[in-house]
Amino acid sequence: MIQPNPISSSSQTTFTPPNEMLLKWAQERPNEVYLKQIINRQFVDFTYSDVADKALKLVSALNGLGAKPGDKIALVSKNCAEWFICDLAFMLGDFISVPIFPTAGADTIEYCITHSESKILIAGKLDDATATSQVMEKLSDVISISLPYDSAPQCQYSFEQLVAENAPSQTRPKHHEDKLMSIVYTSGTSGLPKGAMLTYGAFCWSVQRLIDHIGIEPNDRLFSYLPLAHITERVYIYGSSILGGVQTAFPESLDTFIEDVKMHRPTLFISVPRLWTLFQQRIQDKLPPKKLNLLLKIPFVNTLIKKKLADGLGLDQARVLGCGSAPVSPALLDWYHSVGLNITEAWGMTETFAYSTLNHPFRADKIGSVGNAGPGIELKIEHDDEIMVRSKGMFSGYYKNDIATQESFDDEGWLHTGDIGYIDTDGYLKIQGRKKDTFKTAKGKFVAPVPIENKLFEYSRVEMMCLIGLGLPAPILLVVPHDFPNFDKERYERTAARVVKRMNSELESHEQIKGVLMIKDPWSIENGILTPTLKIKRHLLEQKYHEMGQNWPKDKLVVWEE
Repeated sequence: MIQPNPISSSSQTTFTPPNEMLLKWAQERPNEVYLKQIINRQFVDFTYSDVADKALKLVSALNGLGAKPGDKIALVSKNCAEWFICDLAFMLGDFISVPIFPTAGADTIEYCITHSESKILIAGKLDDATATSQVMEKLSDVISISLPYDSAPQCQYSFEQLVAENAPSQTRPKHHEDKLMSIVYTSGTSGLPKGAMLTYGAFCWSVQRLIDHIGIEPNDRLFSYLPLAHITERVYIYGSSILGGVQTAFPESLDTFIEDVKMHRPTLFISVPRLWTLFQQRIQDKLPPKKLNLLLKIPFVNTLIKKKLADGLGLDQARVLGCGSAPVSPALLDWYHSVGLNITEAWGMTETFAYSTLNHPFRADKIGSVGNAGPGIELKIEHDDEIMVRSKGMFSGYYKNDIATQESFDDEGWLHTGDIGYIDTDGYLKIQGRKKDTFKTAKGKFVAPVPIENKLFEYSRVEMMCLIGLGLPAPILLVVPHDFPNFDKERYERTAARVVKRMNSELESHEQIKGVLMIKDPWSIENGILTPTLKIKRHLLEQKYHEMGQNWPKDKLVVWEE
């Protein structure tokens, strides 16, 4: 196996892993509130001392159930205080964590558990526990533990009972930099998920660089709601919270999300493009763009409007706002900038601990880029425009997949990211899409869909879209329309035609959009079109609508799916 990053092995640095930081905070700040879980519209507080005590008791309980150092333990749950406690317990007990997306289907859950050889499954807050229950029934040898939420599936043991019945563990494992901390399964936009092996050293290096770059202030507050099974939340929120000693709150439910954010008023807040778009649409439904633009032109009113919008989202005290995990339209970030909310776009991947580039300190003139290299990160562009990354914050390979690991790195430790782009004269990176997303039409010409989609988002107001064209005579645009009040189909068609005409005027002939298909059912994680991190599985849409694209009616630009 290729050494993933020879640079990192040459300069060993001292580091303090999360389990040791927890014990440090518990000793220095025992009664200070660390985690805040909203239950029945009230905060339930956990001090550093509470978290350490519960985590150490869980270690004893897991040992009592037969868990030994080096064993893998899977965790499937939405974000909650107990997720943090369990993960810290795994480190304190010298176990290897296997986080699973709470929206994963039965096949994915089973695959992650069996492929990782997890001995124990901890299940918690879930919107639907059916898939997890099915897997537990099938994998009867896997010990199951439920977290204290009504939505958790029925398990053999309960978290609260195990913690109540056990004394805190006295063992204190030592973790070196190259030791395996976690196996994180990629969301898999195509094919089976791959288990990225994450070490303690690379995790701590990435989190600490991020903390040093953004800075931690005494009264900072984090809000954890993006899936903790995803590397962005694990590093930016969970990692920063424990290494930086920052108070963190968790929402009660998706239905109460905005109100939950308002209760906590986070100072550091990250989201994904889909949710930033939904927040924008929520504002525009109440305050149409023309009216908003008019109000923003009035000096005194401008300040009041901006404050009201930030208050309405619970972000009035946020000093850093972030966006990542999927391509975002520059027009969306420009719009937020116009209303006084500066969103730092960042870029990374599971294999780089989500830490590669970020537009921080925020520069409005660099909207459209994903920022420049973070401290300690090296970037370069290959001859085929692929972006390459090198740093000390690299994964150590794919679990049980040496071939994929070897393909990921070159001989000098540079990681093949699979993204294509370029670096401007100021060192800011612009991403033009995934190498594998670029498709060749029947005319034999290549089309990069992401830049076209980003422009279309700028020109129109839709919830989701996807440009397909592999093997087709010309590209076809799939659109999920925004659900407007008093929706007018004919007016929407006219707008779509106007937008496509404008877009086609800017495109090469082989890139021009031949037709627009209005999708009947919104894409979701549940129907398999979106990954757990809300990325679109383009290859599935290519397959599903290929025949329609081949036989597109000559006299129609817009077709509504039946």
